[in-house]
Amino acid sequence: MLDGVNVALGVTGSIAAVKTVELAHELRRRGATVRAVTTDAAQGIVHPWALEFATDESVVTEITGAVEHVELCGREGWADVLLVAPTTANTVGKMAAAVDDTPVTTCATTALGAGVPVVVAPAMHEPMYDHPGVLAAIERVESWGVEFVDPRVEEGKAKIASVDAIALDTARAATPDPLAGQRVLVTAGATTESVDPVRTLSNRSSGKTGRAVARACYVRGADVTVVHGALGGSVERAIADGETLSYATVVGVESAAEMREAVLEAAPGSDAVVSAAAISDYTVESRDEKIRSGQSGLTLDLKPAPKLVGAVRETEPDLPVVGFKVETSGDDDAMVAAARELRDRVGMAFVVANDASVMGADGTRALLVGEDVTVYEGDKDGLGARVADELAAILG
Repeated sequence: MLDGVNVALGVTGSIAAVKTVELAHELRRRGATVRAVTTDAAQGIVHPWALEFATDESVVTEITGAVEHVELCGREGWADVLLVAPTTANTVGKMAAAVDDTPVTTCATTALGAGVPVVVAPAMHEPMYDHPGVLAAIERVESWGVEFVDPRVEEGKAKIASVDAIALDTARAATPDPLAGQRVLVTAGATTESVDPVRTLSNRSSGKTGRAVARACYVRGADVTVVHGALGGSVERAIADGETLSYATVVGVESAAEMREAVLEAAPGSDAVVSAAAISDYTVESRDEKIRSGQSGLTLDLKPAPKLVGAVRETEPDLPVVGFKVETSGDDDAMVAAARELRDRVGMAFVVANDASVMGADGTRALLVGEDVTVYEGDKDGLGARVADELAAILG
């Protein structure tokens, strides 16, 4: 997601600076090269040696005759993006007023003047964040195109956003945006059908592929809504596999019927739908009380669950839809045939076909079946990127 991206990491004097070693490691894990710039106050919290170790690069602690700010963030500078994390109220105010009295603010002024993307992750006590002057400074800097990663307001503090959220917004700032202005609706995860108050019928989907597609669309500029199975109830922000879905409007559902209802509600305001969820094919009439154990000859009467994509096509006949098809044969020709039958029957843009053996795994092998067939093999983030790029080409 950040492969080949040069990130200048500005560190200021918030206690959240202790998180920057972890942040630098995560940016590099995602493919970035990182060089740190610190204020004097930041050095009292995290030693430059720690940042040098985390980035494997020397740290800029002062602006010298080598004009480090221009070398990093000038028009022909090294950085593809300037990330200021954490950002104090003091630094936000200085950025808004073009006050250059620290290496970080000097880099920020240079980057803004040179057209280098800037991402800011605030961290401060909540009363400081709510100060009219700070809010005005944020509004002013945002009007210049600076991307703010919203803090987590907890315990009276505007705590720095998660490492995942910061890395994702950094990728969004540094990546071309062919999906800018597009609203993409993604379904993800497994649906569950209630048998009784204790038991459910479900499947092995983890939702990793759907979330990878959603992240990739967000990085390419889209406004993303995720309808996610197995989260339980409507939520604005949810955690799945330790990941904060801060990049999307999230609707949590359980059953196939709930997912169908949520998608039909959101589809009219969308420019495309990616149906990556593993939706139950069958449902059952739920018992009001727990089925007692030890019964022999117990049967469940299954009936077909409501179909989602067909319902979307009925209400939104021109909406581009990307489908997913899972098979168990392990045979490419069979998967392609099943994917083409689904694509032609429902009128999909293309279908991603894979074998059930990849469900829940980090890696995957998939066939993208449109007019032609292409094979993808790698991690699910890479598959998400391929799907997002194909979708951008269709919408573009």
